[in-house]
Amino acid sequence: MVGLQPSEVPPTTVVKFLGAGAAACFADLLTFPLDTAKVRLQIQGENPGAQSVQYRGVLGTILTMVRTEGPRSPYSGLVAGLHRQMSFASIRIGLYDSVKQFYTPKGEDRTWPNITRNAIVNCAEMVTYDIIKEKLLDSHLFTDNFPCHFVSAFGAGFCATVVASPVDVVKTRYMNAPPGRYRSPLHCMLKMVAQEGPTAFYKGFMPSFLRLGAWNVMMFVTYEQLKRALMKVQVLRESPF
Repeated sequence: MVGLQPSEVPPTTVVKFLGAGAAACFADLLTFPLDTAKVRLQIQGENPGAQSVQYRGVLGTILTMVRTEGPRSPYSGLVAGLHRQMSFASIRIGLYDSVKQFYTPKGEDRTWPNITRNAIVNCAEMVTYDIIKEKLLDSHLFTDNFPCHFVSAFGAGFCATVVASPVDVVKTRYMNAPPGRYRSPLHCMLKMVAQEGPTAFYKGFMPSFLRLGAWNVMMFVTYEQLKRALMKVQVLRESPF
């Protein structure tokens, strides 16, 4: 897959904003069942005495859901997810370059340590993707094309999974627990460690990685191509010939 070549004209803020939202929605459409499976695996075993293990593995979880709840069950909540991506990803991803350039001192090519330090939420995805892509281009291993975007996005997805899994598991357990089971997220975390050990923080790691890895690859590759396609359209519209 070669894809569109980089445009000589840098993408506008509107192009990046719309491209990021559309790319994020496309990635969500293709990876949403993995997210659903991840949640089911994360909350499984919270009350060991209640029932035996219901889900085993990513594929087994999805197949069990389809068999017991119907073929639409892996996509339960998709509409809300798309609304979130179109509003959240458009800002988080689409405006990243513009904000980074705004805070980059003139004459300085790299302020990514400051970005990493100050952007905790997005560092696992946006900054990791940005750093890996920059290093690949600087080393001349890749040009600014599909393989470069793929490798950068894959690395970003892995880093995001490692960093986010403990918080994600605690959040999922806390939000899905019946009222009164946990006093706070911290209480939930301590109870998980006491009852299930530290490995509980990485329950559902594989579906999380498959979800985030695939999502990042699809989103970033689509985003890069959409930016170039939209800029080519804009240049053609503005051309006098």
